[in-house]
Amino acid sequence: MGKEILTRTECNALRGIAILGIVLHNYCHWLRGIVRENEYQFFQRNVDGLHNVIQNPDWNLPVHLLSFFGHYGVPVFLFLSAYGLVCKYERLRPIQNNTESAHGFIWAHFKKLFMMMIPGFVAFVLVDAITPGSHHYHLLDVVAQLGLFNNVLPDPDHIIWPGPYWFFGLMLQLYIVYRLFLYRRHWGWTFALMAICTLAQLLLAPESEALNRYRYNFMGGMLPFGLGLLYARMPMNMPRNYNWLFLIVSLMLVYSFGQTYSGWIFVPVFICSAGFTIVKILPSVLLHACEWMGGISAALFVCHPIIRKIIIPISHHGDVYAGLLLYIVSAIVVAVIWKRVESFKLKDER
Repeated sequence: MGKEILTRTECNALRGIAILGIVLHNYCHWLRGIVRENEYQFFQRNVDGLHNVIQNPDWNLPVHLLSFFGHYGVPVFLFLSAYGLVCKYERLRPIQNNTESAHGFIWAHFKKLFMMMIPGFVAFVLVDAITPGSHHYHLLDVVAQLGLFNNVLPDPDHIIWPGPYWFFGLMLQLYIVYRLFLYRRHWGWTFALMAICTLAQLLLAPESEALNRYRYNFMGGMLPFGLGLLYARMPMNMPRNYNWLFLIVSLMLVYSFGQTYSGWIFVPVFICSAGFTIVKILPSVLLHACEWMGGISAALFVCHPIIRKIIIPISHHGDVYAGLLLYIVSAIVVAVIWKRVESFKLKDER
């Protein structure tokens, strides 16, 4: 297959950057008066709001930018997940291509996702129940969360709580698609599925609930996921002298393509290209700091909704940045503890 384009250090660093974007976005976009993102649907008013705060910047400009762009950490995660699947299952230890191994692969990844999700879900439910604005769960909502299929239910915006946990169902769907249709297949299969899933969005109205539900499921994540598969299988080395230029062009395309509905659909491509370029040019100190953050990314993803529910009233009723700082520090500390507890549990099982 050839030498890996992204080293383990670079993958972890990129994962660290992505989780910071996600965690900060998931706090900032709940604040009053802050520009909202275009994640599942495209609202022109959100783009216009971004233009307005950039042209008339105030003290909250960083919060506006994190709210609008931070969710793009998700396609970076999808890219890295696909890249890792190729490295693990197509390079290091191929799995047998039969029905039994497909079942085993899917079941193993379901268990991995479930065991990652369930402690955080239980902790969140307990915290949510004793803090203001608690969610009203229905039986099917809970069963669907436990079964990791809540993405397919109607009105996912209001039944998935905590909201970030939609990602677990998305990843399960992509694992299934990968193992059944894309594992060790010709690159044309991946490209065709990317094209079909991406272009089909153009048939849906930008602000429609149909588009919302579509993007909650694997079809909406197929572009960055497929890009990760192709990048791992057909690596292309960018001369180091061009990294800065490639990064600047990628960021410019993120902004310009995000102005229209048809362009917005392709923004994840440029987010991923910016991501795997930036880890090539980061100074060593920043690279290793991001790598460390990537090492706690799973724990941070699981626990940050719990911390947000507790801390966000500080920003609602007082200093926005005081609440934001307390939130990120608390989330990181809890994530470190969370990961150590998980490590001890794994040692005991061995």
